[in-house]
Amino acid sequence: MKFDIQPKVSLVGAGPGSEDLITVRGLRVLQSADVILYDALVSKELLNQVDVSIPKIYVGKRCSQHSFTQDDINIMIVENAFKHGHVVRLKGGDPFVFGRAYEEIDFVESFGISVSIVPGISSALAVPSSQGIPMTTRGVSTSFWVMTATKRDGSFSEDLQHASRSSATMVILMGIRRLANITNEILKYRGLSTPIAIIQNGTLSNEKCTVSTLGDISNLIHTIDTSKPGIIVVGEVVTKHAAFFEEEVQRVLYPHL
Repeated sequence: MKFDIQPKVSLVGAGPGSEDLITVRGLRVLQSADVILYDALVSKELLNQVDVSIPKIYVGKRCSQHSFTQDDINIMIVENAFKHGHVVRLKGGDPFVFGRAYEEIDFVESFGISVSIVPGISSALAVPSSQGIPMTTRGVSTSFWVMTATKRDGSFSEDLQHASRSSATMVILMGIRRLANITNEILKYRGLSTPIAIIQNGTLSNEKCTVSTLGDISNLIHTIDTSKPGIIVVGEVVTKHAAFFEEEVQRVLYPHL
C-alpha cells in the first residue's frame, strides 16, 4: 500500500506506431508510471515493455466506437492520479498534433496536479517518411500543410480548400473514411494527374501504401479498407515513392485491370 501519494501526470507521445519509435525519454517515463491510460493507436508491443503489475487502462476513441468521452477521460486522469500517483497519459504520435492534449492539461492542472510533457514523433511526418515520401524536397515542394479533413460538424475544413489552392504538400489525418469526398474536393483546385498516397498501419510490419493520382484513385478505393485509420498525402512529393512511376506505367499499359 502506498502512503503519501503525490499525484502527477506525464503526457507522453508514443510515436507513429512501431514500439521502437517512442523516444528514449518517453520510454523511461512510461516505465516509471504507476498507471497508464492509453489510446487506440498505441501498440500492445510498447505496453509489453512495462511491468505487468502496472494498471493499463484503454481509453481509445475510434469513429463510432468511443469507449469514453473526452470529459470522461479528463476525470479518469485526475482520479487515477490521486489514487495511484504517477499517471502516464500515452497518446499515439505527438500529443499536440490533433491529440486534444491542451484540454487534458488544462483540466488536470485545475486540480493542482503538475503535468510534464514528453513530445512524440508525429505520424504526419514519420509515416510518409517510412515510405520514402518527403514533405519537402528541392524543386518540388517548399512547404507542407498538416490538417484534418473535416470539422466537428462533419463539414470540410476551410484549411482543406486553402491547402488545395496552394502548391504545398498536403497531409490529411483522420480522413480515410471520406477518401472519395476528399479527393473530389481537392480536384476542384488541383489537376487529375496530382499524385496521392494512402498509407495505413504506418511503420508497422503490415504497413500498406497505395500510390495513385487524384484522377485514378477512385478506381482503387475498393482495395483500401476505409474502416481503418490512415494518412493521405497529396502532392508532387509522392512521385518520390519507389513504386509511383511503376504503378503509373502499369495503369497506362493496362487501363482496364
